[in-house]
Amino acid sequence: MNCNLCPRKCDANRSEKENINGFCKMPLQPVVARADLHFWEEPTISGTNGSGTVFFGGCSLRCIYCQNYEVSRGKAGERISVSRLAEIFKELEEKGAHNINLVTPTHYANAIIEALNIYKPKIPIVYNTGGYETVETLKLLEDYIDIYLIDFKYTDNSKAIEYSSAPDYPFVAKKAIAECYRQQPHCIIENGIMKKGVIVRHLVLPQNTKTAMEVFDWVRENTPNAYFSLMSQYTPFGDALNHKILSRKITKREYEKIVNYICEFNFDNVYIQDLTSSSKKFIPDFTL
Repeated sequence: MNCNLCPRKCDANRSEKENINGFCKMPLQPVVARADLHFWEEPTISGTNGSGTVFFGGCSLRCIYCQNYEVSRGKAGERISVSRLAEIFKELEEKGAHNINLVTPTHYANAIIEALNIYKPKIPIVYNTGGYETVETLKLLEDYIDIYLIDFKYTDNSKAIEYSSAPDYPFVAKKAIAECYRQQPHCIIENGIMKKGVIVRHLVLPQNTKTAMEVFDWVRENTPNAYFSLMSQYTPFGDALNHKILSRKITKREYEKIVNYICEFNFDNVYIQDLTSSSKKFIPDFTL
């Protein structure tokens, strides 16, 4: 089967065992780097028991600052069967996870659907994505996903090109978020845990206060019932360590400027991450 699941539309043959073509260079068979309880998501996702997080190998973006570099570049993880993936869902549920959290899942959408057809947990399914999604793939998932945890990284093409090699990212992300919101237009939270809804994340980058404000404005105007999650945890990794702008963490002044702007509006559905969250200690060890 040739793959066109992500906006790259490589039409790649991912059924080969070696030398896989396409942007992600990942096989059809799921590659999983870690599956365990994760406690550092938004409060309504992690709760007290943790989020049952499955980190998939590969990515449709090439963010030069990616904190999960080994995973996103396919350097970590093991190939597993669809039936094993279904078992992992069940095991995480039995551990007491509040949800099943699928991280960077786009290129395994078909395998995820197959696994959920084998075993559908009684807890919510979270689709945790960088925002570079096609509407067509999201529609395939409509009957399976309860919560969309989706990034909105950039509002202009120049940064999308330089930082993530995705010139059409702003246009694609807006359409993707709109589709997620169409599927889950209302947030349902019970006993402090989200059961249905959309959370739009924005990671603040150095010298990008204007972008953060523009993202917030778009979210409150276009997806008013969604939650907006402002993230301060940026830590330079990989190629970003030598970048003229991205080689440092964000400053208190930068972050407070954005927070103060958000507080000017009567928008209650906001998570604001503490500035002290900018640390490598929040990055998990990627061993399955």
